[in-house]
Amino acid sequence: MLAPATLEALHEAGVFKITLPIELGGYALGARDSAEIINALGLADASAGWTVIVSSAARNTLAFPERARNEVFSDADKWVGPLMFGATILAPHVGDGRKVEGGYMVKGKWPFGSGCRVAAWGSVGIAYTDPKTGAERRAMAILSKDQYQIVDDWKVMGLAATSSNSVRAEEEVFVPDYRVVHMDELIGLIDGLRGKYQGLGFQHSPIGSMVAMTVSFAALACGMAKGALTAFIEQAKKRPPFNLPYATMSEMVSIQVVAGKARAVINAAEAVIYRHADEVDRRAIAGEDFFPPDEPEITMDLVHQIHQCLQTVDGLQLALGSSTVSLSNPIQRFVRDIHVLATHGAFRVDPMAEINGRDLFGLKPFPMLAALAPSSGPPSGAPSGPPSGFPPGPRPGFPPGPPPGLAKI
Repeated sequence: MLAPATLEALHEAGVFKITLPIELGGYALGARDSAEIINALGLADASAGWTVIVSSAARNTLAFPERARNEVFSDADKWVGPLMFGATILAPHVGDGRKVEGGYMVKGKWPFGSGCRVAAWGSVGIAYTDPKTGAERRAMAILSKDQYQIVDDWKVMGLAATSSNSVRAEEEVFVPDYRVVHMDELIGLIDGLRGKYQGLGFQHSPIGSMVAMTVSFAALACGMAKGALTAFIEQAKKRPPFNLPYATMSEMVSIQVVAGKARAVINAAEAVIYRHADEVDRRAIAGEDFFPPDEPEITMDLVHQIHQCLQTVDGLQLALGSSTVSLSNPIQRFVRDIHVLATHGAFRVDPMAEINGRDLFGLKPFPMLAALAPSSGPPSGAPSGPPSGFPPGPRPGFPPGPPPGLAKI
């Protein structure tokens, strides 16, 4: 997990509050400001940046009844670390729930609870049978720290300090009704937060909020690439080549070419990332919604930039050579961290390209998350007309060029 000194520094900087309401001690920043902060964190410590991004799980509490919100935010000023982590909420398989008087009995194992070792609360997904209708339903439940155990299973090659362990409730624990929200109601409840709190972060639509989070993850990858390039330049200025007659590797044309290409990739990635961040904020200010096809199109742009940054970091390590494999060398950590980020289900290129590409052919769209897919199987491959009545290409309010005022990017 993150070192206590790192947690304290992040707490003092206020970064765990960047997406929280001003009324509750946060900053409610927009997509652009948040992305710039995460980009800077990625330059130094990707695990810190990841933990800050996922700390936005505490925002979900605002969609719950007031009593739940008050409980979660009661010690917000004193808690050093994220207020809440989320684990396996939208995954295909979640924990088990059982409706009882006044709440739910919950048990299960929830993988990938990023930040769970340093968070005050946890939010997890459950499935249960509605006793009135017999229908299978899904919900998100808030657990207190004494209701789950942390499994020692986060033993990984990168992003190790995110403490993305599984959490488990082996025996049933009672979760009161006010700490449970049904998934089929969650989007509407989150949408109802628009304008309820101050700050640009609470003017985003639900899709806008999802895009803003993906923007932050892409900014994190870009920050890692910048950090790797910085370390590459510093080391190349000091190290002699293995088999060429230069005083330092920085004099080698091949090293100069690698550095120049890396900077171009980073600059291009930042331009795309910040363009989309600015578009999220512009639409929020203008009161414009995103259309359903917008999310996969924008997400594909961002995922592509993540993988461009990954290839760049790999290239920097290979160009500098075996000195980078030492665990004391920051470049190897950037390599491991960015590879782990890119393996996340939301950031894999080919599945995301398929989701995005279906829209280009006017086919029925896949949901962005597997858990939201119909149980009857994937949509037919037969053309069904453009989703939402919009043809492939730019959507209304989303021109092909940069938004006004961004021509300098």
